[in-house]
Amino acid sequence: ESPQRKRKSEAVGMSNQTDLLALGTAVGSILLYSTVKGELHSKLISGGHDNRVNCIQWHQDSGCLYSCSDDKHIVEWNVQTCKVKCKWKGDNSSVSSLCISPDGKMLLSAGRTIKLWVLETKEVYRHFTGHATPVSSLMFTTIRPPNESQPFDGITGLYFLSGAVHDRLLNVWQVRSENKEKSAVMSFTVTDEPVYIDLTLSENKEEPVKLAVVCRDGQVHLFEHILNGYCKKPLTSNCTIQIATPGKGKKSTPKPIPILAAGFCSDKMSLLLVYGSWFQPTIERVALNSREPHMCLVRDISNCWAPKVETAITKVRTPVMNSEAKVLVPGIPGHHAAIKPAPPQTEQVETKRKSGGNEVSIEERLGAMDIDTHKKGKEDLQTNSFPVLLTQGLESNDFEILNKVLQTRNVNLIKKTVLRMPLHTIIPLLQELTKRLQGHPNSAVLMVQWLKCVLTVHASYLSTLPDLVPQLGTLYQLMESRVKTFQKLSHLHGKLILLITQVTASEKTKGATSPGQKAKLVYEEESSEEESDDEIADKDSEDNWDEDEEESESEKDEDVEEEDEDAEGKDEENGEDRDTASEKELNGDSDLDPENESEEE
Repeated sequence: ESPQRKRKSEAVGMSNQTDLLALGTAVGSILLYSTVKGELHSKLISGGHDNRVNCIQWHQDSGCLYSCSDDKHIVEWNVQTCKVKCKWKGDNSSVSSLCISPDGKMLLSAGRTIKLWVLETKEVYRHFTGHATPVSSLMFTTIRPPNESQPFDGITGLYFLSGAVHDRLLNVWQVRSENKEKSAVMSFTVTDEPVYIDLTLSENKEEPVKLAVVCRDGQVHLFEHILNGYCKKPLTSNCTIQIATPGKGKKSTPKPIPILAAGFCSDKMSLLLVYGSWFQPTIERVALNSREPHMCLVRDISNCWAPKVETAITKVRTPVMNSEAKVLVPGIPGHHAAIKPAPPQTEQVETKRKSGGNEVSIEERLGAMDIDTHKKGKEDLQTNSFPVLLTQGLESNDFEILNKVLQTRNVNLIKKTVLRMPLHTIIPLLQELTKRLQGHPNSAVLMVQWLKCVLTVHASYLSTLPDLVPQLGTLYQLMESRVKTFQKLSHLHGKLILLITQVTASEKTKGATSPGQKAKLVYEEESSEEESDDEIADKDSEDNWDEDEEESESEKDEDVEEEDEDAEGKDEENGEDRDTASEKELNGDSDLDPENESEEE
């Protein structure tokens, strides 16, 4: 109460400002905790964010606090007065990450694009584009530019790092004075989505940047690289650190222990690893060895405390379930709640139900209300539940659910379903489509529609995967073999078309000759006089030929009178056969077809 004590408390408040811990909440408020007192210091609420706070950054000089949120705004807070100093719109979508430049005059913000702001005027200095998913981390990697010949304005020539959700590439950007190049200068590739990133700043052009990236799969990747301009290929890690249990005995196998976070020590030659469970994490200092490309540390955490979750006793009675019924629980796709076995009082419950009389089924009730259950169910299934069903089918490998979803022929429905699919299910979906492509041609036609939608909608995500080529190798070989046979089939198809057209053309010509014959007969009726003259001449010639033939036969009979009667009979038969054959030939020559007669005329 005395003025002397009041001044002392003010001084303590100013000194404790460096010991404040800022925490952003899901409702939009920011809590300031005092690490010295171990209690809540103050709350930043009024005029701030209306939605979840994504990132908080302390300013190194002024003691101000910068925060970004899903409400698309960036707020500059005055910590002493707990009021908003400035608030401006950071992006058209939610702002996910912030980072302050080494000189404290610039601010990096990440939403759909990465923007560099001038803190004094709150204007955009540069734009950077390159991530398909929301950026989760931003960090400056250099203090001074590599080229020291030009005067340094505090920002031009500096490099910064960015990592995104579901993205296995960490991009490195360079702040340039010209506004032409917006793409990343280089990138680092990791095995999974980055969860935690720590680095050592590069103070001159000869000092490499050391980077430690903790991935979602529990591994730590270490990079060491001198930032000196553009690099085309993604850089791989120099060292990978994993932690596993010893695996005592022959039957027990070693299990991986996830690494939660990692940070460089002040000497830059050792690393602090945080691993185990979030309830009781283990922190260990590990010396870095640049020669070993892979380090696997054996640690036993079986003696550590682990919380036991006990199920609370409830008075809710478990309903009687049919063993064949399948229960779908609302919530996260792929999450299945355990169905408890029925209690021993099932028989009593069943007798109570039977004694109550026959109850009307739900379907009959809906029928009485004139509600078409089938149509309504189909509409709901097509509009809302296809992505959830497909995700559940892929995670549980349920053949019936996958058949129901993947056998749809509606292209718009396929596009909507693929758009709403979560990113972690895209690779399993592609593998399932590849497996079904190898089956019946009818199903392959449907799978091609799904494959086309997946590759077009999620092309940006698939291009970020480093091991995409081996994962889609089977699909590529399958398409290549189909294309090879398609060329042969197209050649065969062309030849068959030629044959079919020739056959149809010849049939058309045959069909077209019949009316021509009738027309020729009509033409013959006009020239009837000439035909009668020719026929008379033919008949005369035939009569003369018969007489000559008879004379030659009589001469032959006189010559062979001495031969036997049997031989004479044979000769007469042969002569008669010859006569008939010659008569037929002459008749054939003279009695022409109507077509031939008309052509001669």
